[in-house]
Amino acid sequence: MKVTVIGASGYAGAELIGLLCLHEKISIQQLVVSENSVSSGKKFSELHARWLGLCDLPLISFSQHWFETTVSNKKNGTADSLDAIFFATPHEFSAQWAKAFVDTGIKVFDLSGGFRLKNPADYPTYYGFEHQCKSTLSQAVYGLAEWNEVEIAKANLVAVPGCYPTASLLALKPISINKLHLENSLIVVNGISGVTGAGRKASLGTSFCEVSLTPYNILQHRHQPEISQEAQAEVIFNPHLAPYKRGLLTTITLQLKGDVTEQQINDAYHLAYHDKSLVRLVSTWPKIDNVAQTPFADLHWKFDAEKQVLVVSCAIDNLLKGAASQAVQCANISLGLPSDFGLIPGSLVPTGLKSNPPIKSDSSGITHE
Repeated sequence: MKVTVIGASGYAGAELIGLLCLHEKISIQQLVVSENSVSSGKKFSELHARWLGLCDLPLISFSQHWFETTVSNKKNGTADSLDAIFFATPHEFSAQWAKAFVDTGIKVFDLSGGFRLKNPADYPTYYGFEHQCKSTLSQAVYGLAEWNEVEIAKANLVAVPGCYPTASLLALKPISINKLHLENSLIVVNGISGVTGAGRKASLGTSFCEVSLTPYNILQHRHQPEISQEAQAEVIFNPHLAPYKRGLLTTITLQLKGDVTEQQINDAYHLAYHDKSLVRLVSTWPKIDNVAQTPFADLHWKFDAEKQVLVVSCAIDNLLKGAASQAVQCANISLGLPSDFGLIPGSLVPTGLKSNPPIKSDSSGITHE
């Protein structure tokens, strides 16, 4: 697969480029930055020195001429024509440009929020712009790799999930999809993220000298409708910013139906993830240190049978499983490869962290999408 990354100078874009450089089945053709970027003309490794010698490609500016040349190459089938574009851009940019690439036959993997929400009316409220590509929006597939593999394989436009929703949905979907939760009950998602989740652009609000553990955007965060949409259940999402670089933890509290048993809960999680190598069902509460700089998601839960309350936690690296490595998972699925291809050596998967598949019973009622 010949690809280009647009938005190559940011944190998520840099992580993505690093993974693609090491991928045996993907070849980076160009790295593109915004039209007025001060990074234009520099080498990628000048901005992100840990990739020195591995990726020294120049950063070129996005322009109408570059776009027209890319489209012409695709139509003419030239040797350097693209198979896919990765957007690691502002939301409005991908919402504006994705359709043009898809219509040309170039697949789009969008790491922004430009196509995550299905309802166009939500974009002015949560993203601050009117979505102009409603027909393309309806074609976009949500790229939660462990759950939507069949749809991703056929998609021309994949909306890679946000970091908070990834951790939240991996924790919540085995319960909500199987309708084990009490209908219309309160589902509370508390999330904590490091400052890289806010992007690379300098800001007083994400300066280490200013950051303290604090909630923000309560009851109005753009990831709340995304989590609710994909969990098929309304949630209250409480995000928090913490003074560390990377990593993300969500903890979900929800009420289950009165007849739900601990065995059903265990079955739901094991059936969902027993064959998913990047989701680890761990025996203790997950720690960010155990997933930082990796593509893994670590999950643990506890059930109070007397109160019928379930608490589930999930830890991920916000730049990898919450962005770049999940985008690679989606590209792998599109190529017909295992979703973890190029992300972990098979021999290094920690077998002790994966439990055996549950013994299925006719009465469990547990399903998987």
